[in-house]
Amino acid sequence: MLQFVGAFAALFLPRLNADIIDFGVTRGDIPYIVRVGGVMLAVAAVQIVCLIGAVYLSAKTATAVGAAVRRDVFRRVSGFSAREMGLFGAPSLITRNTNDVLQVQTLIMMVLTMLVLAPVMCVGGIIMAVREEIRLSWLIAVSVPALAFTMGFIIAKMIPAYQVMQSRIDTVNRVLREQITGVRVVRAFVREPWEMKRFAHANNELTDTALRVGRLLAIAFPAVMLILNVTFVGVIWFGGIEISAGRMQVGSLTAMINYLMLILMSIMFVTFMASQVPRAAVCADRIMEVLSTPSSITYPADPVTAMPTPGTVEFRDTTFCYPGAEKPVIENISFTVTPGTTTALIGATGSGKSTVMHLIPRLIDATNGAVVVGGVDVRDLDPSVLRSSLGYIPQRAFLFSGTIASNLRYGKPDATDSELWEALEIAQAAGFVQAMPDGLDTAVAQGGTTVSGGQRQRLAIARALVRKPSVYLFDDSFSALDVATDARLRAALEPHTRNSAVLIVGQRIATIKNADQILVLEGGRIVGLGTHDQLVQTCAEYRETVESQLVVQ
Repeated sequence: MLQFVGAFAALFLPRLNADIIDFGVTRGDIPYIVRVGGVMLAVAAVQIVCLIGAVYLSAKTATAVGAAVRRDVFRRVSGFSAREMGLFGAPSLITRNTNDVLQVQTLIMMVLTMLVLAPVMCVGGIIMAVREEIRLSWLIAVSVPALAFTMGFIIAKMIPAYQVMQSRIDTVNRVLREQITGVRVVRAFVREPWEMKRFAHANNELTDTALRVGRLLAIAFPAVMLILNVTFVGVIWFGGIEISAGRMQVGSLTAMINYLMLILMSIMFVTFMASQVPRAAVCADRIMEVLSTPSSITYPADPVTAMPTPGTVEFRDTTFCYPGAEKPVIENISFTVTPGTTTALIGATGSGKSTVMHLIPRLIDATNGAVVVGGVDVRDLDPSVLRSSLGYIPQRAFLFSGTIASNLRYGKPDATDSELWEALEIAQAAGFVQAMPDGLDTAVAQGGTTVSGGQRQRLAIARALVRKPSVYLFDDSFSALDVATDARLRAALEPHTRNSAVLIVGQRIATIKNADQILVLEGGRIVGLGTHDQLVQTCAEYRETVESQLVVQ
């Protein structure tokens, strides 16, 4: 509404100006000039106020839309399983939730600011110009279609260029992210020159695409100005002829020029907005691709919020296969874990140990069979209830930026300092935390890069211990520990986890030999199940592993 009033006011001013020239000036009527001039000032003030209000409200609306889209994209990504995360990739998801949303937000602000203003000024200016002098209206009838055709042609060329541009922004982000996170590997192998060349290649490709888009934009504005300036020259030329012949007043020509100025401004607005539409359209498609991708982990329609037998885990002929894979990762896995017992998984790399662990917290869903936790199929459990009962320590320990205390409280925000120190003592981490200058308040960088791998793993174990869950999942969580620390940690864990179910993925026999049951996986199948002593006698694969480690020792 404010934009409409402002645009209407802009159309009204040239007519008043023409009235002054045609009547007030020619008659020397000073009071008339003052009166009409005052009206012009009032109209201009109304226009300024309305346009300021329209810009403010447009900015507020566009910002709110951008925030809502970022929130929805974040929520959708948070619900993605490993399958969807792998489909898009972290760099692309970051680009879509930052750069892509910003482009759409910018376009929304421009549209809200100019969508009413520009068409009203353009159409109104054309109508008023035709009414003012019909003899010169043919110039407008030629220039406006020429402008529309020129802009349509340029925009059609820009859309595919912007599609390539956004994908190349993804590539630059991916390469940069890999270089930052893998900087130690890069330096260790002296690959800095190669990485610089790889980044330069991705950067040059993005630059070439951006230059191609820039050239199209560089053509757009001069083309618009050329057509409009030719129209101006034609109006002045033919208007001068009409004035000389006495068929047209000077005030009418002045009003005609002012209306052409309004048409010029409106077309410049539209040109600038149209130059942003292709990129924003591509970005919107990329955002919608994320929002329209359903997670393979579906929320149950009528979720169960209570577990009849907390602390139990059961696999019932469970099979998992990635889409399009030739064979399953795990096949027909069946075993049961009860509270107060420890179950260990061992096997060669790629045998499916981590997949078994990922199925329990429902990071992925079984293709066939079922995974039952607390007496309920995980697909029927409320995900928050399921995951709050688990203490999961992943294979790659990850710490968040903040402090040691904030990381330990991640699973239990109301944990006291004494609870944190107790968990650190069990995880064999209290010693190095006490040695730090700020203790629990010591700053931790993103990913935990300010501590060593073994310290990071022990802090991740302490984080799970603070939660005191009914099921502990140690996904090869002792691999970065030396044998002595491993032994002390397992000894300290035993009384703490006495009433909980414990599942351990391990590679060292010393880590798992005291487990109540050991599963030996080979090619995604269970080839051995029993205690250490039983498996040494009955399972050739397990016996080979034991002998190989004895030889190494």
